[in-house]
Amino acid sequence: MSPSNHTGVSHTVFRLLGIPGLEDQHIWISIPVLISYIIALLGNSLLIFIIFTKQSLHGPMYLFLCMLAGADIVLSTSTIPQMLAIFWFNAGQISLDYCITQLFFFHSTFISESGILLVMAFDRYLAICYPLRYTSILTHSLIGKTGVTILLRSYGTILPIIFLLKRLTFCKSNVLPNTGCKHIVLARVSCNDIRVNIWYGFFVLMSTVVLDIVLIFISYVLILRAVFRIPSQDARHKALNTCGSHVCVIILFYGPGIFTTLAQRFGHHIPHHVHILLSDICILVPPMMNPIIYGVKTKQIRHEVVRVLCRGQK
Repeated sequence: MSPSNHTGVSHTVFRLLGIPGLEDQHIWISIPVLISYIIALLGNSLLIFIIFTKQSLHGPMYLFLCMLAGADIVLSTSTIPQMLAIFWFNAGQISLDYCITQLFFFHSTFISESGILLVMAFDRYLAICYPLRYTSILTHSLIGKTGVTILLRSYGTILPIIFLLKRLTFCKSNVLPNTGCKHIVLARVSCNDIRVNIWYGFFVLMSTVVLDIVLIFISYVLILRAVFRIPSQDARHKALNTCGSHVCVIILFYGPGIFTTLAQRFGHHIPHHVHILLSDICILVPPMMNPIIYGVKTKQIRHEVVRVLCRGQK
C-alpha cells in the first residue's frame, strides 16, 4: 500500500467481500444460509407465539426459552440479510455507522444468549435440587428482573466498543474480508494502535462468555451430584431427561464458537475462507436448531406445535 493511503483521511464507507477465495461459490453457499434463516425465523417465532398464547407454558423454563428464541431472531437478523445481499447482489457496501451498529447488535446478542443459557442452567438446578421451592423462587417478577439484567450486562459490556472504534482512523483500507462487521475485523483496517481494542475484547470474552461456561459447568456438576443421589432409577432418568434439550443447545451454541476460537488461535495454516465459514456456522446453526431441539424433546411444546399446525390446515 502506498504511503499516500496512510494520511489522516478516515474511510466512512466500507466494502464487505463475503468469503474471499470462494466468490464463485457465493450463490451456492447462499442456499443453506437462506434455508437456515427461514427455519430460524419461523421456528423461533412459532415458539414465542406458542409460549405467549398457552397459559400452561408460562412457567420459568418456557419463559427463559422464549427469551432465547427472541435472541436467536435478533442474532440471525443482525447478520444474515447482509450476508445474503453480498452473496446475491455483491452488495457489500456499508457505512461506518451501520457497520458499528451491526457489530453492536451481533456481539451484544451473542452475550445475551450466553447469559440466557446460564440462567436456564440455574433454572434446571432449582427444578431438580429444590423442586418444592422451584416456583416460589423463580417468580415472574424475578424472571423479568433477570431478563433486564441480561440485557444490561450485554449492552453495558459492548457499548464501550463503540467508543473504542469511533476513536480510530480507518486509513489503511476500506475493504473488510468478511461476511459481516466484527469488532476486530473493523479495528484491523485502522492506522492506530488497537491494543486497547484487543485487550478489551479479551476482557469482555472472559468476563461474560467464559465465565458463563464455567458457571454452567458448575451447575451441571451440582445437578448430576443431586441426580445420582436419587434412589429410583426412573426418577433419575426423568430428571436427566429434563436437562437433555438444554445440554444439546449448550453444545450447539458454545461448541462451534470454541472450535472457531481455537482454529483462529492455532490454525494459522488454515485458509482464511475456512475461518469465515466456521464463524458463520456459529451464527447460522444455533438459531436454526434451538426451536427444533426444544420442539422435538419437549412434550408440551411438541403437542402445541402439532395442534397449531393442524389447526392451520383446517
